[in-house]
Amino acid sequence: MTVLAIEAATIRIAGRTLLDRADLTVAPGQKVGLVGRNGAGKSTLLKAIAGELGLDGGEIRLSPRARLGRVAQEAPSGGATLVDTVLAADAERTRLLAEAETASPERLADIHDRLRAIGADAAPARAATILAGLGFGAEAQARPVGSFSGGWRMRVALAAALFVEPDLLLLDEPTNHLDLEATLWLESWLGRFAGAAIIVSHDRTLLDRAVDAIAHLDRGKIALYPGGFEAFVRIREERAAQQAAMAEKIAAQRAHLQAFVDRFRYKASKARQAQSKLKAIARLPAIEALVEDAPTQFSFPAPRALAPPLITLNRASVGYGGTPVLREVSLRVDQEDRIALLGRNGNGKSTLAKLLAGRLDLLAGEMFRTPRLTVGFFAQHQEEDLVLDESPVQHMARALPRATPVQVRAQLARFGLDAERADTKVASLSGGEKARLLLSLATRDAPQLLILDEPTNHLDIDAREALVRAIADYEGAVLLITHDPHLIDLVADRLWLVADGTVAPFDGDLDDYRAVLAESGRAQAGKAAPTPSRVDDRRARAEARAALAPLRRQAEAAEKTIARLCAERATIEAKLADPRLYAGAGRPDEIAAQNARLAAIVREIAAAEEAWLSASAALEEAQA
Repeated sequence: MTVLAIEAATIRIAGRTLLDRADLTVAPGQKVGLVGRNGAGKSTLLKAIAGELGLDGGEIRLSPRARLGRVAQEAPSGGATLVDTVLAADAERTRLLAEAETASPERLADIHDRLRAIGADAAPARAATILAGLGFGAEAQARPVGSFSGGWRMRVALAAALFVEPDLLLLDEPTNHLDLEATLWLESWLGRFAGAAIIVSHDRTLLDRAVDAIAHLDRGKIALYPGGFEAFVRIREERAAQQAAMAEKIAAQRAHLQAFVDRFRYKASKARQAQSKLKAIARLPAIEALVEDAPTQFSFPAPRALAPPLITLNRASVGYGGTPVLREVSLRVDQEDRIALLGRNGNGKSTLAKLLAGRLDLLAGEMFRTPRLTVGFFAQHQEEDLVLDESPVQHMARALPRATPVQVRAQLARFGLDAERADTKVASLSGGEKARLLLSLATRDAPQLLILDEPTNHLDIDAREALVRAIADYEGAVLLITHDPHLIDLVADRLWLVADGTVAPFDGDLDDYRAVLAESGRAQAGKAAPTPSRVDDRRARAEARAALAPLRRQAEAAEKTIARLCAERATIEAKLADPRLYAGAGRPDEIAAQNARLAAIVREIAAAEEAWLSASAALEEAQA
């Protein structure tokens, strides 16, 4: 039994084939993550499933009487209240109510019968209940949807989709407008959702936690893989390795047979054997190469080193129109820092970023910036400042007036904007390509501090991994605001929590923060305020988590030290094994120095291993 069947679907847009006789089936209750590179046709496929776009061939079938819910990339806005926005999702109810305004008496009776049949009278109460479950109180439900932030408006869109009680839910980049807290909420919500879902997302964590299968859209075809994104990657890698091994084996057989044919083709005594070998060559199976796109590469220009700290805040207050958003903030940023900001939307993360970027002035307190500090600032909303009729080359040439044309194009090429895309008007670029242009503009002056406010919106998974690698190689400081837990896990080594009108270090990792959020959510869901004993219990657990953080850091530091020393040992051992080291005068001193360092490394590795064992044992004991 299937809720959706796609058979031999073909879609062509502007002469380009996005789907080429593609097939996909989705079972009731199945959660499918739809992945593929930017421009592969994922959003187009969702539009076709929703009936907004026709096929050029093939068929898309929903099971009889199946209800469809869809949440597009853009969150709802406007002056309608939250309740009215959710009610409008029931197209039949909306249409019947509008028709009742002008219907004849005979038709009006039929309309009221149908409205009673679909429970139209109870619909407002049901909409209010759903909104309340998503965190909107009675007062909030009466406000215009446009008065909420993007993340909360996305919850309204989800409420509208849930209101129609869909059998199949289509989600297109649902986390683009959600903060980290709301993204974690969405993971939990999808886990409870009883219907089927197709989720277009570049969020690896969401694809690992919320789906049962991955549908990979590539070169017009759809391949379905069981499990989450990590399983998908593993299966693809294993398949590539198997195909490569088989292709190598068959190529060897082909070469062996062809060598016989080439040698004896024109010898009468061997002619029959040569013909037999030619037939054997023809019978060899053709192994289709697993074609992979060239890996995405990003690179940040190397900044000049400056004396620490780059920025220091002392009891600083910052806000808008004289009203502080953040107060009593004391912190410092050094050039090797990798900092991620935690906190709900509206708590002041972007306000802090603007202050550090020099785009907001202090209301009180002190801020020191080291001389010659350059700050690169990336924010997704800057996309609105791009000139649609200009190309990336024109944007970069204006930003770097002293640069040569070659230097302008080289900076764009750092983020994968090749010659063709560099000359394309911004209006014709995809969301991911616009994000690459903004990254290129933000880093054009080789900044010592790079502030990234939601940098992965619209970037596909390969581009996100390229960004991770670029940040790892970057020699400046990074301040990161993102809803992507995978990016935080791979990039950040310090977490700052923006909450309650201030900023403070968070002693723990992202799993600890998830636990804090889950605990907070349970407390908010309770009907009564927590008793003092429960408050004390939570405080004790928070203190325990904080106590574990130094042990985790000690273990991680020891692991890094061991890895570095092992790499250095391998390099020295390779040098000592090279015969060229022992040729010529003066070599004995170098050989002795290398052997001395090798002996020291052995001792340092032993000490690091002891430190790791000690920290790990203490951590296990504390957790127990």
